[in-house]
Amino acid sequence: MDLRPMRHLSRRSLLSGFGVASLAFAAGSRPSLAAAPISAVATTGMIADTVRRVGGDLVDVRALMAPGVDPHAYRQTRSDIVAMTRADIVFAHGLFLEAQMEGFLADLGRRRRVVFVGEAVPRDRLLGHEDYADKFDPHVWMDPVLWIYVIDAVAAALSDAYPEHEAVFSSNANVMRDDVRELQEYSSGILATVPEGSKVLLTAHDAFRYFSAAYGFEVLGIQGISTESEAGLNRVGELVDLIVSRKISAVFVESSVSDRNIRALIEGAAAQGHGVRIGGELYSDAMGREGTYEGTYLGMIDHNVTTIAAALGGTVPDRGMSGRLSAGL
Repeated sequence: MDLRPMRHLSRRSLLSGFGVASLAFAAGSRPSLAAAPISAVATTGMIADTVRRVGGDLVDVRALMAPGVDPHAYRQTRSDIVAMTRADIVFAHGLFLEAQMEGFLADLGRRRRVVFVGEAVPRDRLLGHEDYADKFDPHVWMDPVLWIYVIDAVAAALSDAYPEHEAVFSSNANVMRDDVRELQEYSSGILATVPEGSKVLLTAHDAFRYFSAAYGFEVLGIQGISTESEAGLNRVGELVDLIVSRKISAVFVESSVSDRNIRALIEGAAAQGHGVRIGGELYSDAMGREGTYEGTYLGMIDHNVTTIAAALGGTVPDRGMSGRLSAGL
């Protein structure tokens, strides 16, 4: 797999390729170049971690959504509004991930610098949205190769706003890119150890389609791409029959989604005489607890791929890629 998906792009061409909602705002509202640290707000934990890695000590980052929070349903609070309107720069994902915040972010972008980093991923690398013909699946972080585009987008936006620090942002971004490429190599290696007949990932909602495209797994979600979609009894019944007929041994819960539907699958399979277990909890739309390795982008994906491979019969190291996972698998 090509771990260098991006051709070399200038900062200007990168910025023109993804959503910077406030490039046309008045020059007088541009953040002061002398101000330090730079005040940044990020909607999700994955973006906040990336901004911290690229910005280093020059950027103070606040993440709006805590671990376990569902971004599809999240609505900005009063304190969020204050933080975003006072920030020097706001990083959002876009691609309809923050569906309940779209109107606010669009309005804010007319007055402040708002960067939609998920939209840095080229259109031909995006998957269509199952529920909306004119939108894309936003879960691009599930493929580390695609997340490199987001790293570049963050570095480009910070460098554009604070060009005197461009060398620092570029160096930090290079380090994170290397870490993400190592993560991709590790992920490909351990997931390849899962037997072909066991490469079925069944989760609470359809957040793993980019994972499927990257690693050759069949993925099934009880709910659709958005957790706002409802899972009907027919859908649950169909998946119970599939689990039983294909003798699927493990299903997975998600940290940001109720496990109610997954447990209904387990009970339904048991009623037909087939035992299926929970293979583990995955981080789908939010990372792990703040201050932990799983509370970083690298740790989130390391945890997910190691958990999936272990539960489905692959061979994995006890504590993940670098021995930093909080619990042995």
